[in-house]
Amino acid sequence: MTPEEIDRAGLIRESYRIEGISAEECRSIFMDWALQLPDGIDVRDAIGRLLAFYGQEGHPMTVVLREGLAAPRRPRRRGGWSGRRS
Repeated sequence: MTPEEIDRAGLIRESYRIEGISAEECRSIFMDWALQLPDGIDVRDAIGRLLAFYGQEGHPMTVVLREGLAAPRRPRRRGGWSGRRS
């Protein structure tokens, strides 16, 4: 897949063009991008391809994309009544 197919709306591409963009803004853009992905697309593969094409060292979107590649955190057991209930 090409970057244009993965990033149809150009959200990731444009985030790299915005001067002075913050990490918080990049996270918001990333979430919008992820929600627009068509079914059946491997998110980690898509992120890897975007990083290979757009990634710029030191850019906040590069940091956010790398965080997206990291393994998800394991859910922790909830305490209280709901945690003890079988």
